[in-house]
Amino acid sequence: MYEAVFPNKRFKHTLEFLRKHIDTSETILDLGVENPFSDIMKKEGFSVTNTSGEDLDLNQQALLHSQATVVTAFEIFEHLLNPFTILNAVKADKIFISIPMRLWFSPAYRSKTDMWDRHYHEFEDWQLDWLLEKTGWKIVAREKWTNPVKKFGIRPLLRRFTDRYYIVYAEKIK
Repeated sequence: MYEAVFPNKRFKHTLEFLRKHIDTSETILDLGVENPFSDIMKKEGFSVTNTSGEDLDLNQQALLHSQATVVTAFEIFEHLLNPFTILNAVKADKIFISIPMRLWFSPAYRSKTDMWDRHYHEFEDWQLDWLLEKTGWKIVAREKWTNPVKKFGIRPLLRRFTDRYYIVYAEKIK
C-alpha cells in the first residue's frame, strides 16, 4: 500500500479513520474543491469526486445529483453558515465529518485577506453530534485528537493536551 508522506498529524488520523470504516470499493463525494487530502485519498485507491467550489450554503445541486455512496466533509462545516441544510441534502448513506473544535482559550479563526477562509462555526463535539441527530444520522464511530504546535506560551502549552480535532463516521437512519 502507498505510504503517504503526511504534511501533518490531521491527515494521518483522518486517513486511518477512513480506512477503518470503509474500503476502496466505495465512491466518495468530497465536499470542497480538490485539495491535498483528496489527492491522498485518490493515491490510497479511493474513488473521489470533489464539488466544484460552489457556495454549498446556497447551492446543494452537487449533493442532490451525486451517486456517491459516501460523503466526506473534512474541515468544511466550520466554514458554512448552515450545515443543517447540507446534511439534509446528502443522499449517500454514509458520511465522514471532521471539524476543528472550539477552543475556550482561542478565538475562532478568521483570515484577514481571504473572505472564504473563516470559521463561522467552531463546534464543541456535542453540537456536531446534535446536528447529525437532528438531520437523521446515527454516529457509528468518533475520535478526537490534539494538535500541538512547536511554540512557547500558554496557548501552545494548552494545545498539547486539549483536543483540537473531532471526526465522526455516521450512517443515515432509514
